[in-house]
Amino acid sequence: MNKNRLLLSLSLLIFVGAVGFQVVDNNLHMLQSPGAEVPNYIEPDYGLGGNHIDSLKAYPDLKKGERTPFNLWEYAGKGKSSFGSPQLPMSWDEWVEFHKKQKPELMADVREYMATRYDFNEKTIEGQFMSGGRKPIMAGPVAKLPKKVKTFETLSTLKPEEIREKDLFPYKPLAHPLQTIAHMVFPDSWNKAHPEHIRMDVDHDFPDEYLPEFPPPMFLTTHKELGDVTKGKEVTLSNYYEIFNGLLTAEQMEGLKELLKPTPTTWFNHTPHRVTIQPSTGVSCFSCHVNGHTNGAIELAPDSRPNLARLRMETPTMRGNFNLMQLSSKRSIRSMDHFAEVEEYFDGDPGMQQSIGPRSQKREVTNRMGDMNSILDFPPAPKLSPLGKLYADKATEQELLGEKIFFGKGQCSSCHYGPAFVDDYMHDLQVERFYKGRPEGPIKTFPLRGIKDSPPYLHDGRCPTLADAVEFFNIVLELKLAKEEKNALVAYMLCL
Repeated sequence: MNKNRLLLSLSLLIFVGAVGFQVVDNNLHMLQSPGAEVPNYIEPDYGLGGNHIDSLKAYPDLKKGERTPFNLWEYAGKGKSSFGSPQLPMSWDEWVEFHKKQKPELMADVREYMATRYDFNEKTIEGQFMSGGRKPIMAGPVAKLPKKVKTFETLSTLKPEEIREKDLFPYKPLAHPLQTIAHMVFPDSWNKAHPEHIRMDVDHDFPDEYLPEFPPPMFLTTHKELGDVTKGKEVTLSNYYEIFNGLLTAEQMEGLKELLKPTPTTWFNHTPHRVTIQPSTGVSCFSCHVNGHTNGAIELAPDSRPNLARLRMETPTMRGNFNLMQLSSKRSIRSMDHFAEVEEYFDGDPGMQQSIGPRSQKREVTNRMGDMNSILDFPPAPKLSPLGKLYADKATEQELLGEKIFFGKGQCSSCHYGPAFVDDYMHDLQVERFYKGRPEGPIKTFPLRGIKDSPPYLHDGRCPTLADAVEFFNIVLELKLAKEEKNALVAYMLCL
């Protein structure tokens, strides 16, 4: 018996040596190995040059509510924690007074900053309106060029290195106007109808003329013959049953109700941790994606920390999501029910959910939300054939030229093709080649179908008009398009 015990102990010791166990007082204890480490580690530059973290500024140490730099692309680094707190840095009364004083000063500086970047001259494209037929489409480009450069055509002849070294790039990233708090900022048109969402700390930084029409029309794949099923109304919890009863299935009606139902969020809620004077029931999916489209509200992408590193995001449309295999700008969400299930309202922080109140949606409910999402159609495009090409007898010469450039010299169709004019991939445009700053990395390609209804453009809205988007890609992809060709591309995209 003693011999057997000895053999067993020896076997255990051999096993322990192999897998990291030790015997102490006849008990087995797991050891955690420290992991390997490269001696005298020196990090390669990886070709980032002046955009490597060593060449960037360290994020400032700021409390909630304190102002943040508008040029956050020049900063990088690690935050103190991945987790947020439901506690304000001061009492509620002090919080209100703090923003009562800071907001006018902040917004004056925001307007001054935006005026250095854009000429919001309110010029429109003659005869062109968004799909609802009421709101004109703004002409561009409105991004301001540095004084050293007279025209976009001149700028596009320069090499990326020269543009970067001379600081000539007009389309640097846009930050949230108050990124220590961030969260949803609604445009004036929405706030007039929903004053409960007016923030005490910050307002939207874009003029309403450069944002989507409100309320936008809603088109259904199941009832194309109805055109705008809302007939110019904003769909709400108060009227959705009246509008859609007899048009939707019972399951779709349930999904629509959930898309309209407000729930508490990080900063719109019933607790003192909020940015509205009065307590709020929160926001719904359709608060930003009004009528299944977008009202131009901004947020921060929930996929990174610290907060100052998170990318500003324009609200994308939900139209045509049935034709997309990849959703969200950075996280590669793969289905509409999964998208409904993911908790974005709390900025990706489960701790805030526990403190403020989670949505608590069951999978069967998010499936129904996805089912409603799946019948939101793109707006009509009467000049497009079933295969997505212009009808030659309906299009103008300029529009046909734009189509030729789109599928040719402009290289637009490399990423924008198919019925939604999108490839469902993420691409890294390496825009940091043109300015000194933190690389933003791969971002999802967005559909161009119905694009005239969704200004401003790019994930952060740095391109207020379609003309600005064309100028951006002409520079970044080094296309060297002539002015006539760029105008033709804009004319073509208005047909989509």
